[in-house]
Amino acid sequence: MFKKLKPWISAFRLRTLPLSVSGIIIGACLAHHNGGFNLYVFIIAILLTISLQILSNLANDYGDGVKGTDNENRVGPERAIQSGAISEDDMLLGIKNNILIVVGLSVALIYMAFGVSHLILSLSFFLLAGLSIYAAINYTVGESAYGYRALGDLFVFIFFGCVSVGGSYVLFVKQFDHHIVLPAICLGLLSVGVLNLNNMRDLDADKQVGKITLAVKLGAKSAKYYHLFLIFSAIVISALFGILYFSSFYNLLFVIAYIPLIFHIKTIIKAKSPSDYDSQLKVLALSTFLFSVLLGIGYII
Repeated sequence: MFKKLKPWISAFRLRTLPLSVSGIIIGACLAHHNGGFNLYVFIIAILLTISLQILSNLANDYGDGVKGTDNENRVGPERAIQSGAISEDDMLLGIKNNILIVVGLSVALIYMAFGVSHLILSLSFFLLAGLSIYAAINYTVGESAYGYRALGDLFVFIFFGCVSVGGSYVLFVKQFDHHIVLPAICLGLLSVGVLNLNNMRDLDADKQVGKITLAVKLGAKSAKYYHLFLIFSAIVISALFGILYFSSFYNLLFVIAYIPLIFHIKTIIKAKSPSDYDSQLKVLALSTFLFSVLLGIGYII
């Protein structure tokens, strides 16, 4: 049984999950700071976000697999369809089952958060759930996959930053507040940085198979400058947030995350080969998660 389960666990790409829940953590902690936290909403939101990330990972494996993008030139970990560990039909079935899980969790989350007394918000979040499923699947799947048209960065910024932080905050407090804007932008920029690292690593391989990412459009040198801009901007904007919304020195705990981010910047400046970028994926993803946790904790203690 474990032998059958092992390739699926690998396809879930568990290392991507901490980054996916970072926005929920920030939104929940800021909501707690304003007296709007609900543990059950938080738990279901985390489960839904993890399910959406797994759906995205499976869909990416399927989309890149059937298009032949995942081949012997790939630098990162071997994908499930690429290796033959999971067939295309089985992967497609897994995606469909995952969609059902996402839909069920979405209904549970919306009902738990809004009940029957916030109709407009409920309808808005049902629409948002549908858009999230679309975004998770269509990054690489289909003829019009947006990940093949240099739109992945925009979608990641919107869904990992704006939607993740802002949406989770609204789930708790039932309204939008201006003080979540800067954290949402910071997380969006750092998340785009993770995607850009992945795309810089795969730049040559993607170019050969016609996968047009923003890194491919920019070229290796400009993609590196773009990456440094993303990380520097996140640091500057988060510092601005810390100054504008300062109420306690605990609020500045997130500054600790600047340490690995600065080391990351220094490494990227020196990076030359795809493997140099690949080794930094985990570093940036975990640094972003640390940033989110520290920012959140700083507003609830």
